[in-house]
Amino acid sequence: MKRLWIVLFFLAILSIPAEATIQWVDFDLSCEAMDRALSLDIESREQENPHSWIEILALAATRCGGKPKPEDVTAAYRSLMSGKSPKELLGGNDAYYRYYLEAYTAVLGGLVGNYAVKIDGEWKPAYGVKAFSPIAAGYWYSHCDDFDASRSYGFRRRHLGHDMMGSLGTPIVAVESGTVEALGWNQYGGWRVGIRSDDQKRYYYYAHLRKDAPYAPGLQEGDRVEAGQVIGFMGRTGYSTKENTNNIETVHLHFGIQLIFEESQKECNSEIWIDAYQITRLLERHRSSVIYNDAAGQWERIYEFRDLDEKTDGFG
Repeated sequence: MKRLWIVLFFLAILSIPAEATIQWVDFDLSCEAMDRALSLDIESREQENPHSWIEILALAATRCGGKPKPEDVTAAYRSLMSGKSPKELLGGNDAYYRYYLEAYTAVLGGLVGNYAVKIDGEWKPAYGVKAFSPIAAGYWYSHCDDFDASRSYGFRRRHLGHDMMGSLGTPIVAVESGTVEALGWNQYGGWRVGIRSDDQKRYYYYAHLRKDAPYAPGLQEGDRVEAGQVIGFMGRTGYSTKENTNNIETVHLHFGIQLIFEESQKECNSEIWIDAYQITRLLERHRSSVIYNDAAGQWERIYEFRDLDEKTDGFG
């Protein structure tokens, strides 16, 4: 039955016009495959014909039905470095590749690129992972892949996020730069924040924040936030129509990623939420170091960070 479902899925992709909007994404890339692609992306920067990790992953996924292993990623990279286009490599039938390229760009498009860190008063530019784990550096947490598990509060439904268990008050940071689109109480998520990425493709959802003081001081809907900036604190609020109620048994962050290919998908009955577990695993090694500034009354990064792919006026 599963094999038949996979066949029907790929037949559906082939029948979709190139300009059609993607309605569903099955994100099955492992941390290991993404990590291999990232290393090869960085390696290719020194070559005449560099390739992004998303291109590499899209070709590998096309060849392997969406679940490439690290060795499949390496093989895809070598094929691309031959100078042939994906269409040539796939015998002229690149419909699967076009699907994976668009889908993976929506999922991963803001995670890797050019950035700079200010150390000892000097900006040091680099290329690599420019997004951060949602849990600040130095704070313990545990997690497992719990996407799609059953939930029953309110009504029986799927768990459309990833739970990261930790300690009350653990600083939560913005994974990626963007704009605060939602902030306040939700009976399911408790105190929560929703942040839209700059390219408008990703909506990051951080829920069950701390009672009484859930957010970084001054944070408001409409604010611009930078990757690695403290936005709130871990708690266990939610599962109540009464605001500021602790009705979740375990302190944790509910972290969700929604994909938006067109605005009609933002709030509807067919929203596209993906399993973020492997992405949080990938970001475990890239955590934002923060400290509380008593004088300013706010949390700050230890090292200033600048996304060089954003339009700015320089390092200033």
